[in-house]
Amino acid sequence: MNPKPIFTVSQFVEVCNQTLEYAFTGIIVEGEVASFKVNQGKWVFFDLKEGDTSVNCFIALDQLGVALSDGMRVRVCATPKLTRWGKFSLTVRNILPLGEGNIKKSFDALKRKLTAEGIFDPAKKRPLPANLSKIGVISSTGAAGYIDFLKILANRWGGINIYTINTQVQGLDAPAQIIRALDYFNQQGKVEVIAILRGGGSADDLAAFNDEQLARAIAASRIPVITGIGHEIDESLADLAADVRASTPSNAAERLVPDRAMMRHQVRLNIERARQQILDRIDAAFLANRTTTQRLSQKVLHRIELGLQHVRESNKILNLLNPENILQCGYAIVTGKLSPGNVVKITTSDKIITTEVKNVTSR
Repeated sequence: MNPKPIFTVSQFVEVCNQTLEYAFTGIIVEGEVASFKVNQGKWVFFDLKEGDTSVNCFIALDQLGVALSDGMRVRVCATPKLTRWGKFSLTVRNILPLGEGNIKKSFDALKRKLTAEGIFDPAKKRPLPANLSKIGVISSTGAAGYIDFLKILANRWGGINIYTINTQVQGLDAPAQIIRALDYFNQQGKVEVIAILRGGGSADDLAAFNDEQLARAIAASRIPVITGIGHEIDESLADLAADVRASTPSNAAERLVPDRAMMRHQVRLNIERARQQILDRIDAAFLANRTTTQRLSQKVLHRIELGLQHVRESNKILNLLNPENILQCGYAIVTGKLSPGNVVKITTSDKIITTEVKNVTSR
């Protein structure tokens, strides 16, 4: 018969924690908050209860991310742990309120707090850069909202470099992933604006965008941020912290680039308006003085020629930016994540090819 192992108390606690961490890494638990309190302005303690069963929970205050109070139903991502005093608890990493009422309660409390700190101050918001050439996008690349965003960008203008970081856009891990993506774009400094996108959904689906740390990260971004989250009626802390809030991902694309067709139409209207004004002036001058009219006509015709030359140059630039003309030259548009194993779409002037990336080498 094998002898049973003998542990000291500290060894036993350590073995228990190793076993718990191995067996329950990042478990998700739902329940109702009770006995919520903050100690020393640093540590948050509360119970997570269901009926007459409860478990103690712990999280650092600066990681909390949401406004909690007793009675709120929440979902936590945590690791079970046995403290050195022999008390079982959950060390919490992330928290999300559940249910529209609880989400709104947390949102309202954090909105008041961050407003008082000036996080949403309109005076701090920056306009979107004009004539964009590089846009950083944070979104789920498989979502319909992201695909709509890319289509509208291409249809309205084209010729823009899009750098996308694929993240979760709902759930407990979403805020941290989006914050890391924001940090990356700011550290690299290659894009001119950052777009955070997420299509419509329920209050629970959009709750990740009411995270306090995420709102602070958006407000602190050195690069201007535009959000296109949910539908027009949805409002999140991320929207309030952004420099520009678009009502949807599609609207974000519309806010970022002009409409090529509309610009051409406006140019035509301006030409016609200028032509009519010139003709009116010529008629008035002709009636006043024929000699003066002749000199004026020459000047006016010269101005017309300069204007037409400007229009021709503008149209030439617009045609150069037309992606269809670029495709006719033998180039192709590749969409998708360029890493081995991923499937990408290659668009040529007359074909759409789907293929798998075998190898990627830095140029």
